[in-house]
Amino acid sequence: MNRFEKERVEMAELLRQRGIRNESLLKAMMNVEREQFVLPAFMNRAYDDSALPIAHGQTISQPYTVAFQTEQLRVGKDSKILEIGTGSGYQAAVLAEMGCRVFTIERLMELHLEARKLLEKLGYHVAARCGDGTIGWKEYAPYDGIIVTAAAPDVPQPLLEQLADGGRLVIPVGNLDAQSIRVITRVGERFESQDAEGFKFVPLIGKEGWKQR
Repeated sequence: MNRFEKERVEMAELLRQRGIRNESLLKAMMNVEREQFVLPAFMNRAYDDSALPIAHGQTISQPYTVAFQTEQLRVGKDSKILEIGTGSGYQAAVLAEMGCRVFTIERLMELHLEARKLLEKLGYHVAARCGDGTIGWKEYAPYDGIIVTAAAPDVPQPLLEQLADGGRLVIPVGNLDAQSIRVITRVGERFESQDAEGFKFVPLIGKEGWKQR
């Protein structure tokens, strides 16, 4: 077992201690090489339970946040998932490792191209595009789950509309200083929600999010 494999096992054990119960998710996070998705300067910290900077002023979420959001999606094999905010591609890789059909949108062209190239290199089959994630990806809707990896001031209406019946939207909502992760379940034409507090994300920029400064 090399150093990173050992650190992946230790990360999974820490996630269990923090309350993550989905064994398929924990197995996926032990298989995905997180060190590939961080900047070379931060490779030694790839498995720290903290967010790390990636290119273009963005971040890769801490492992616990990735695990918490993913567990809230309640995905199964072949679940169709839309991710808003590809970043370096780590979250998409975890979902693909779990057997999901992943569609991911990144607004920054450089990040989109880098993540798509890395995901292909690692063998993850993910549909990726560059665009405004706040309006979703209507062509492939409805989705069994939608995960947003940046913080919105409010829940974008297009994302609610693109949820399948019984599907879940997991999205950070709040101001620019602190947010709650809101889990919204579609029940017919109704939406049920619950919040988990104490998270912080980069802002979700776009038509239905924060405006570009």
